[in-house]
Amino acid sequence: MQKHQLGKTGPEVSAVGLGCMGMSGMYGPANRDESIATLHAALDAGINLLDTGDFYGMGHNEMLIGEALKSRNRDDVLLSVKFGGLRDPAAGWSGFDARPVAVKNFLAYTLQRLGVDYIDIYRPARLDPAVPIEETIGAIADMVKAGYVRHIGLSEVGADTIRRAAAVHPIVDLQIEYSLISRGMEDKILPTCRELGIGITAYGVLSRGLISGHWQKGDGGAKGDFRSYSPRFQEGNVEKNLELVEALREIADAKGVSVAQIAIAWVAAQGKDIVPVIGARRRDRLTEALGYAAVNLSADDFAAIERAVPKGSAVGGRYVEAQLAHLDSEK
Repeated sequence: MQKHQLGKTGPEVSAVGLGCMGMSGMYGPANRDESIATLHAALDAGINLLDTGDFYGMGHNEMLIGEALKSRNRDDVLLSVKFGGLRDPAAGWSGFDARPVAVKNFLAYTLQRLGVDYIDIYRPARLDPAVPIEETIGAIADMVKAGYVRHIGLSEVGADTIRRAAAVHPIVDLQIEYSLISRGMEDKILPTCRELGIGITAYGVLSRGLISGHWQKGDGGAKGDFRSYSPRFQEGNVEKNLELVEALREIADAKGVSVAQIAIAWVAAQGKDIVPVIGARRRDRLTEALGYAAVNLSADDFAAIERAVPKGSAVGGRYVEAQLAHLDSEK
């Protein structure tokens, strides 16, 4: 497993990370034993970056990771944690809180659930419109000084917010959705991060399974599955998006690789400052995903991929309108 420095001030991370959200019900039921086995398999494969959020399964995801790490050396793992999402007992969303006092409260609970003394990368999951980003980052910086946090990251914010945050404290990375069919960050956000020496941890590289090569129309109907209401998976949209997948499959087949592997390889090839975060929750899917490293894309391949999946060709937004309205990265 290759490793790269995350941003100009961050730690050395594996070339890909493991996104753990799907192990806590966001994509339908997950198997606890298989989830823990997948976490162990990822670590054994050399992945050291585990990404979670304190609101994934209302704390379930952190407790699951904490259980999996009991048999491992804490210092061999980089824990990336998002905070601030507010949930209700019915698993609904109630908003976002990034007040300084809330930052420290969320962090205290996260440390307890994970069973660790510090978090490697701590980041607000969204921009709180009621709290200046400088105040949020300042509160996390206090926790860095106190030893509870090692590095500060951001998630789904725009170029102006990135600059304001970086003026308060060094930012190691921006976590943002990035894939063949989600390329909005290329215009302003990516250049800003590169100018400031901030890395990218790219989630959704397979667009929540849509461009994995395994998705079929009608999948994802389980209660609570994000894809049951995601615009790109809805009737009238999903058919057109799957046409893009089939065009990509022709290229993958010609190279003797899977659709998922070529999609991940494309993201990884966009720069060493971009770390794809693979959302595998089963060992077989993890093994397939890691096969991306053997995929060599030529100039002709990149051109063919661009023809098959042109920028902006996906139908439907990456979130419903109400959620997009809360994404600073979309403004």
